[in-house]
This record gives sequence, structure tokens and C-alpha cells, in this order.
Amino acid sequence: MAIETDQKSSYDGKVWGFFKLPFRQTGNTSSTTSSSSAQTQPHLEGSDHHASANSVSSVAKSLLPTRRRLKLDPANKLYFPYEPGKQVRSAVRIKNTSKSYTAFKFQTTAPKSCFMRPPGAILAPGESIIATVFKFVEQPENNEKPMDQKSKVKFKIMSLKVKGPMEYVPELFDEQKDQVAIEQILRVVFLDPKRPCPALEKLKRQLADADAAVEARKKPPEDAGPRIIGEGLVIDEWKERRERYLARQQIEGVDSA
Repeated sequence: MAIETDQKSSYDGKVWGFFKLPFRQTGNTSSTTSSSSAQTQPHLEGSDHHASANSVSSVAKSLLPTRRRLKLDPANKLYFPYEPGKQVRSAVRIKNTSKSYTAFKFQTTAPKSCFMRPPGAILAPGESIIATVFKFVEQPENNEKPMDQKSKVKFKIMSLKVKGPMEYVPELFDEQKDQVAIEQILRVVFLDPKRPCPALEKLKRQLADADAAVEARKKPPEDAGPRIIGEGLVIDEWKERRERYLARQQIEGVDSA
């Protein structure tokens, strides 16, 4: 009986040892799995952090205001003398403050009663231009006081970076819509022409400068080549000088004789 009991206890030990074996392996496997996951975890967390950082930076960039290429003077208003029933003028100086050639374009909510000269242009870095804006002033309604009337007309100036000096065409803004930036939306402010103020005096100076620039562009460039005088009459300047020289020689010959 003792022998049988010893055999049974040894058999039971083997059986329990057999059952304990898988649990040890399972523990080792789970520890191996946990260690492997622990090793791979920092990489996953790092990649997630990198992706989230990229998404945050892209959102931040989208929220940042677009860097302006143009400087306007006045910055956000167009001053007009209030003269009901007449066409009046305003002016705005536009300067390219970027390091590249920039095209600008005007838009208005009232194209039938307002127009701009020039409606658009291409400016070199640091170049400026005075644009003139024309507007027809409506008569006041409902017995409003002249200066209390508010205009709903607005003007928008857009800009576009271009590769270099080229001829301005409005289609540039249609072809590259994704690159177009809205520089400023200008609202209309009326001034009493009979009451002097700094804004009115500044407007007069800008209009005078704009008129002078237009007259300067009308003058033909100085050139020593052929000149056009009258309607289609071409005079060669060198030929004209030769004729003067020959005439002077003839006069001198007669005097010496």
C-alpha cells in the first residue's frame, strides 16, 4: 500500500507538473508579448505625435493672415467729394512691398457707376502707382442730409505674384485663382468739398500727382530715330540735319564770294 501510495503521489506530481507547464509558457509568452509591445509602443506614439504635430501646424498656417504684397494709402477707405448728380474722383497709392513682381486688380460692387484707371497693372518690387477711382454720386433719398448718406459701394483690391515683367491682362487672375490674395476691401467715405480737412487736402494732392503721371505717360519717348509729325509724315532726323548743313554751306559760299 505504501508503494502504491508513493507511485500515485509521483504520478500526481507528474500530472500537476504537466498542467503547470503550459501556464509557465503562457506566462513567458505574455511577458514576451508585453515586452515586444512595450518596445514597439514608443515608435507608435512617436509617429502619432508627429502626425498630430503636422496637422496642428497645417491648421495654424491656415489660420494665419496672408502676408500682404501691397501697401495702400489710404489703407482701407476711398475718399470722394460729395457732389450729388456728378461724377467725382478718388485716388489710392498702391506700392509693391514684396520682393517679386506683383499684379493687382480692382473689383467693385457697382461696375455700372464706378470704374478705375488703371483697372490693374504689374508692379516691380518697390514700385508704386496712383490709381484713380471714378464714381457717380446719387442724389440723396428720403430727405437725408447730404453727409449722412452712406454708400453701399465697396472696392476690392487683389494681388497675384508673377514671374517677372510682362504685359498685364485680367486673365492672369482667372488662370491662377489659387494664388490670388485679397489685399484689402475699401469702403467709400464722402467728404464735404466746402469744408477743408486733412483727408480732402491729401486727396487733392494725390489726384494732382495722378494727373501728372498720366500726362507724363502721354509724352513720346525721346528717340534719335525717325519722328512722326502730323498725319503719317515721317521725317528722318539725320536727313534733316544734312539738309541744314548743306544750306549753311551754300550761305557761307555766297558770303565768301
